[in-house]
Amino acid sequence: MNRFEGKNAIVTGASRGIGKGIAKRLAAEGANVAITARTLDSHPTLSGSLNETLAELNAHSGTHIAIQADLADAESRATIVHQAREALGPIDILVNNAAAAIYQPMVGYPLKRRRLMLEINLLGPHDLIDAVLPDMEASGEGWIVNLSSATANLAVGPPFPSDGVKGVFGFYGTTKAALNRMTSALAVELHPRNIRINTIEPQAAVLSEGADELVGNILRPDQIESMEAMVEAAVALCDCPIDRCGEILSSLSLLDELGLTVMTLDATTPYPGGHRPV
Repeated sequence: MNRFEGKNAIVTGASRGIGKGIAKRLAAEGANVAITARTLDSHPTLSGSLNETLAELNAHSGTHIAIQADLADAESRATIVHQAREALGPIDILVNNAAAAIYQPMVGYPLKRRRLMLEINLLGPHDLIDAVLPDMEASGEGWIVNLSSATANLAVGPPFPSDGVKGVFGFYGTTKAALNRMTSALAVELHPRNIRINTIEPQAAVLSEGADELVGNILRPDQIESMEAMVEAAVALCDCPIDRCGEILSSLSLLDELGLTVMTLDATTPYPGGHRPV
């Protein structure tokens, strides 16, 4: 229950979905958590906000803070680590969860949308990593977890499958492939400094509020994994040993490899559905 006691963590995109789940689990296990997203009080179409997440974090001990910032804007995201450090102290754990997913065919994909997704999905995580490294190097260790996606995998063909969203997630997958490659490149530099950096992706779909809007109506039950399973895998990388560095991992496979029981987000009991939602 207290494996993260004394650790200070930043989780991006924590107003809802996987980011919120990870933040809640870290707080439940003793971490001080800074959460960040654009939505402080309400979103025009999606449920969830930073203040709602913060209220749930405050049910646990420790110091927790909400930081409203726009990861698409370099000046805005440059304030995140400074504010987190001022409130919590040196940062031990960074979870780059926030992402922009705008699905449409690659041909004719607007430049404005390409730039937006690169800022949020690749450049933003890199900037935050650079900002937390001095703290991690000073303490002699650190953990960085980047949230990726199976959409980064190469299409197999011809013929190429185009059912569901396969024909429209190409640029999103491109940014996630770049995130995977960046993680691998950074591992070469960070492993000698005792800093672990890895990516984790859902092995099946996690129906967060955003994902449900995009693909919820076309998925079979066997194509969905529980939020709790994804969170269990992500937090396992927030205290992993140094020999786990530079890996591109899938949630359910990692849980099976480590023999982990999927727990509830408050870390008190096994989650009834295990890998699948109840």
